[in-house]
Amino acid sequence: MPNQPLSEVRDTLNVQWYRSKLPPERFRALSKRSDLQGWKQAGGHFALFVLTGTAVYLTWLQGLWPVFFLALFAHGTIASFFRGTAVHELGHGTVFETKWLNKLFLYLFSLISWWNPFDYAASHTYHHRYTLHPEGDRENLLPLHPNVGRTFLVQLFTINLLTQPGRTFGKGGLLSTIWVTMLDAAGKVGPTDIPANEWLQALHEDQPDQHRRSIVWSRAQLAFHAAVLAVAIATGQWVLPLILTIPSYTANWLSYFVALPQHCGLMERTADFRKSTRSIRLPWFVEFLYWHMNWHTEHHMYAGIPCYNLPALADEIKDDMPKPRSLREAWREMLDTWDRQKSDPDYAFDTPLPATAKTARKRPSNAEEASIGDLAPNGLA
Repeated sequence: MPNQPLSEVRDTLNVQWYRSKLPPERFRALSKRSDLQGWKQAGGHFALFVLTGTAVYLTWLQGLWPVFFLALFAHGTIASFFRGTAVHELGHGTVFETKWLNKLFLYLFSLISWWNPFDYAASHTYHHRYTLHPEGDRENLLPLHPNVGRTFLVQLFTINLLTQPGRTFGKGGLLSTIWVTMLDAAGKVGPTDIPANEWLQALHEDQPDQHRRSIVWSRAQLAFHAAVLAVAIATGQWVLPLILTIPSYTANWLSYFVALPQHCGLMERTADFRKSTRSIRLPWFVEFLYWHMNWHTEHHMYAGIPCYNLPALADEIKDDMPKPRSLREAWREMLDTWDRQKSDPDYAFDTPLPATAKTARKRPSNAEEASIGDLAPNGLA
């Protein structure tokens, strides 16, 4: 049965989200954007990328091959958080107070990581407004498989070339991403029996102006990486594509392990983010690389609050929230859930709430509380 057009979904689907109570003055304080904090987060992440990229180049130049491969692994680990993580928060437009700085870093990180910020802006707007309601959000289609297969793990710890996009929008290996980018540059999508492609086609039909921007972006992205390759061939510096073209697909291990718990194994078609979204505890450096998106339930409740204020938000509403899992606990939960879903595809983990938690608010959320920042394109504003 074909999916309902998204224009009709906007008219008929109105989810009354539950949000934990937050005093108005605390909400305003936590919602404040800061250029200083933005430079620490975005500038710090890019500085690490430059540092590891320089290490890759210098060890290649010196022929220090064991150190070169260690540097390449570190470079990929850092760069893999550009794709889907840095671009996510910058796409919300909440990192810097100065709007053009958000755009500058969004396009910079997107260019390096083969990310399409225009398609993603449309997709992620629906994801926030209709989280895990498949009529209006097919960015992640449940059930998601917490893959730890041998072949997949080899790619995670080396170069992810062959992973195919499936039930998660914007994911796939380097070769499939290049192919999707080439198709988009020609104004096309791949076979729509693949859920990620079906969702992309639905977004293009719903937001034609955004699709046109997406086409221009894909052409620019192909031109940039072709230029990197041309310079590498002309100069004999074959290391340049390793630094600038494929780093977000190198050593994807850490970004995969911390990002998959966001929604995997949880409930769909619920108005309570605590049931459909999972927060986890991480070491401070990993949390920095992940742009504090480990506080993912809090992010969905108040998506207009900058990422660097999410730990303070989590502390503010902790009595109303499930206990955040450790990364190990989250993966154990996902794997146990997947085992049950093999025989019962409709099963989902029902996250227990603390005794102090509430399940209803006396008043609905106002527009500021429900803000998703500057994410929505003009057609969905």
